[in-house]
Amino acid sequence: MRRITHAVAALALATAALTALGTGSAGAADGSWAGCPSGAVCVYPQNQNPASSPSDVYWSYGAHNLSNQNGNHWVLNNQSGGAHAHLCRGSGGSDCVYDIAAQNGVWYDLGPINSITLDRP
Repeated sequence: MRRITHAVAALALATAALTALGTGSAGAADGSWAGCPSGAVCVYPQNQNPASSPSDVYWSYGAHNLSNQNGNHWVLNNQSGGAHAHLCRGSGGSDCVYDIAAQNGVWYDLGPINSITLDRP
């Protein structure tokens, strides 16, 4: 129960921060969000808060292995049309533990995360 409460609190904080990020007009014309291009999933440098300049940008569907990603990071799913991204403990997109819907983001400890998937709707 403690873990669920912690997750809910973290989600509320992330939602508030992302709402604050989304209030600016910079990038709105081209669909970018906090420097993440429209159609992409972006990972930001450790502890970059607010998210402003991604360190990794993923475009293609499927699994992408991560390396040297430790600590808390913003992960933004700026895909459209209901495409999801998943954070996975295993390489190659196995043992996925967190689902990020399109046009959403999460502040997450990527230490135990070894891959991210971009999934078609």
